[in-house]
Amino acid sequence: MEVEKIQNNWDVDVEWAPFFLDPTIPPEGRERTPQTTADSPKSQLEERGDSLGIEFRRGRSFTPNSHLSLQAAEFAREHGSKEQQHELHKALFKGHFTTFDNLGELDVLVRISGEVGLDSSAMREALEAGTYGAQVDEGIAWSRSVGVTGIPTFILNDQYAVVGAQEYEVLEQVMEKLGAKRL
Repeated sequence: MEVEKIQNNWDVDVEWAPFFLDPTIPPEGRERTPQTTADSPKSQLEERGDSLGIEFRRGRSFTPNSHLSLQAAEFAREHGSKEQQHELHKALFKGHFTTFDNLGELDVLVRISGEVGLDSSAMREALEAGTYGAQVDEGIAWSRSVGVTGIPTFILNDQYAVVGAQEYEVLEQVMEKLGAKRL
């Protein structure tokens, strides 16, 4: 992902802003009709994904509630390395867009956390206890209050937000605007 390249090339702190795209989705998720077919023209996002090796598979017929996955991300922020945090986010995006995992299921999140090197037993315990539920709710409220409208949203050096999967050149321009130093 481009944001990882930025972290490797610039002295910058990157945080992922928690955001609920659709807060009306119930905790158990919701069935849905796929929005595209195999014959639909590729979207700009799908074309960009292709160029970066990211697969946006078509045909999703279920949308999970993402509150539990946002709690998993908070766990990773507190207990994992920056690399593990990014790996978790990448795995969650792959689970949602490529393999159609139900990211609202505890067992799915525990499995993914273990795959990226996080302590899956501690993750399970935290998610079962709702340890990060209030923190996620506060983060979502904050994100809405500052105008976050999409995912991913990256907060750079606690000063600037970048919404969406931006091109590397756009992120470099932000680094220059922030006065960040190249590594």
